[in-house]
Amino acid sequence: MWFFDQLDVSDPASVTNLEDFIKTQFGKLDILVNNAGITGATVDADALAASGFSTGGERKPIDLSKLVIPNYKSVEKAFNTNYYGAKRMTEALVPLLQLSDSPRIVNVSSDMGQLKNIPSGWAKEVLTDVDNLTEGKLDEVLTQFLKDFKEEGSLETKGWPSLMSSYIVSKAALNAYTRILAKKYPSFCINCVHPGYVKTDITYDTGQLSVDEGAESPVRLALLPNGGPSGVFFFRTEEAPF
Repeated sequence: MWFFDQLDVSDPASVTNLEDFIKTQFGKLDILVNNAGITGATVDADALAASGFSTGGERKPIDLSKLVIPNYKSVEKAFNTNYYGAKRMTEALVPLLQLSDSPRIVNVSSDMGQLKNIPSGWAKEVLTDVDNLTEGKLDEVLTQFLKDFKEEGSLETKGWPSLMSSYIVSKAALNAYTRILAKKYPSFCINCVHPGYVKTDITYDTGQLSVDEGAESPVRLALLPNGGPSGVFFFRTEEAPF
């Protein structure tokens, strides 16, 4: 039997309603998959399609900076969904996961959130310093990004990525949060994963993998046996550097 409930991870009341629904229907939770994600920019989908940026198409040279255009509101929304949405869900549902014999958290991330995509600078130093990572420091990184974003032309000069910057930073924060959680809950298996470039709304159906193929790696992590890896970033099925 399938159960469904409406959820908006950016809305605390919606998250609380889902928590109550799970508690009432099941009494506990075994697996949490944080999958919600948005680009944090306005994308010219028609121009993207016309460029041939799709599976099997002959790609023309394109300037993505002209097709993927962020604004302050879209950046805030990306942070609230990609990072704070996952954090909100996790904090609400950890008590129910603690009632499980095999609690699992899978954070669906992206290879764009790997630290190699963040130029050298203060933010990269914070995210790389695993031993001293805290949720408070992640908040500081995201707050500083928003401040710098308001100052036109300051992203690159202050060590931030220039293209898809809010998506990269939010996913890097999600990856870092995964490491923090794994230390905090050693009896859980908590990992993050790049599922591949999948044909979904966020890629405007330009992905190379079907939805079923994209689901394979998160499902694998959700079904890890007890004692499996935790606090790891996976590129599909392979462990990869953060």
